[in-house]
Amino acid sequence: MGRIIFLALEEVMGRNGVNAVLNLARLQKYIGNYPPNNFAQEFPFTEVGQLLQALDEMYGPRGGRGLALRAGRACLKLGIQDFGPMLGIADLTFRLLPLGMKLKVGFEVLAQMFNKFTDHLIRLGEDEQYYYWVMERCGACWGRKSDSPCCHLAVGILEEALYWVSGGENFYVEEVSCIATGEKNCTILISKQPLD
Repeated sequence: MGRIIFLALEEVMGRNGVNAVLNLARLQKYIGNYPPNNFAQEFPFTEVGQLLQALDEMYGPRGGRGLALRAGRACLKLGIQDFGPMLGIADLTFRLLPLGMKLKVGFEVLAQMFNKFTDHLIRLGEDEQYYYWVMERCGACWGRKSDSPCCHLAVGILEEALYWVSGGENFYVEEVSCIATGEKNCTILISKQPLD
């Protein structure tokens, strides 16, 4: 997963941009030496938080947010290439399900993947209007303090997952609570109906 984050940032910012952020984050050990392409959990949350904090410091909160959202979208695309076949979400059977069922199953599979292959602790909830993606342990804001929710990488991943699962629809997605602001959990609200 750590490698996917670096490759996604590189896709969005270029190698020199990633190297500059790694220098600012005091993570020079990863310059030209991304984590291996395996399932070992060798990229700790402290370093994920440092990396994303450096992105905000280098580009400002607004620029950092935009880059993290784009990197999150790229993470999902790269993740589907690596994890898609073993998760079964690329199967024809899944693609033929009604949209509501695809969203529900897609969130469950994505949450299971994060819970199994990372140190994240994710649980899902829903009401009539929204799905709730609740991160009880979150790498995007690990060790960070913020005045507003800052898990933009996670929001980008969910936005791209929704776009991919729905066949090109856009949905309302907003982080409404964040551990970095002093909340107990990071909670992302996702509309059950597309915007378009």
